[in-house]
Amino acid sequence: MAGGASLGRDFGRLWAAYAASAVGTRLAFDAFPLIAITVLHRGAAEVSALAALGAAVGAAAAIPLGPWMESRRKRPVMVAADLVRCAALLSVVAAYALGRLGFPHLLAVAVVVAASDIASGAASGAFLKWLVRPDDLVTAQGRLESTNWTATVLGPPLGGGLIALLGPVATVVADAASYVLSAAGLRAIRVEEPSPRKPSTGRRSRPDAGDLLAGWRHILAHPVLRPLFLHTVLVNGLIMAVAPLLAVLMLGPLGFPPWQYGLAFAVPCLGGLLGARLAGRLVTRFGRHRVLRTAGTLRALWSVGLAFVHPGVTGLLLVMAVECALIACTGVFTPVFAAQRLALTAPDRVVRVLTAWSVTGKVSIAALTALWGLLALATGPRVAIALAGVLLLATPLLLPRREALEEPEPAPTP
Repeated sequence: MAGGASLGRDFGRLWAAYAASAVGTRLAFDAFPLIAITVLHRGAAEVSALAALGAAVGAAAAIPLGPWMESRRKRPVMVAADLVRCAALLSVVAAYALGRLGFPHLLAVAVVVAASDIASGAASGAFLKWLVRPDDLVTAQGRLESTNWTATVLGPPLGGGLIALLGPVATVVADAASYVLSAAGLRAIRVEEPSPRKPSTGRRSRPDAGDLLAGWRHILAHPVLRPLFLHTVLVNGLIMAVAPLLAVLMLGPLGFPPWQYGLAFAVPCLGGLLGARLAGRLVTRFGRHRVLRTAGTLRALWSVGLAFVHPGVTGLLLVMAVECALIACTGVFTPVFAAQRLALTAPDRVVRVLTAWSVTGKVSIAALTALWGLLALATGPRVAIALAGVLLLATPLLLPRREALEEPEPAPTP
């Protein structure tokens, strides 16, 4: 379907809810580290632990939610996840106002928010698969992806201004309010979601170990999802692993001021917006399989260029050009990949598959970031960045073949 075609009012409400939460998240992007540093006076080790443990423990806590959500309507789960995140964030605001905010409280909220993020993402994917026609999935995912990149461009600068005016807790209030708006948008959806099939009477009411691992088992047994899974986890992990090293290199030895460093990564996000808006049109013209393989290959080619960053304007332009090319290719790849993943997953497995995918992605990013930090200590940040770029050049080999990508949509499991 063409990128400008209407997907219906209910998709518009879902889109508006997504936009509200995305903007709130980007406004408060650095809120917790800033609160830990400026309010709680914590050091680098504790701030790093806040980011790593919040994501890792939250991911582990989200694993049992997959089987639980599979047998329930997804829209109430999404609304509940919004309200849980709102309440958790407001608890930080209340504790700060009362002078009772502590580091354990901040860490607990980070865990709750991370787990709720995964649950909401998995439920929304299943809901989207039901809400729009299969032929419209790329268009729908492209609109959500373009919204994400728009929020990424606008949110951090606006959040920085809000922090400068009112302090870091102000962005937490804004993020909490965004989840209220998101929940209201989801509640406004009028179409009635059908009840999922209930498990057979002989099955245990509580999920066992097999239920918890069902998402991974399905992914690894599928001839298309398995290579896509390995490809996306590895690419995302390697891209994110070098982000702290590039910051150290640019803000340290190369002497870039913070505003230039921020500009180097804010402006290229416009490439992601453009790529996401073009994804549907490219699929219409060239086919989903060709766009997926081409964009997946192209996005692996650029990161090695970051190893050649140097001082001055030309170094800044080099980083911006590399990041713009990488993000533009990612903007095309992500909605096509997300639509393909939904199309190849039976409706009664979507939540568990998306939960497993998200959990693995978060844990892999944390592990590779830590590993590349150790590598940088041994070799220097520039060598570590170059190694990640070289490894990324091999990741297109993990993309599935064309004939595999043309597999028809599966039926629900009996």
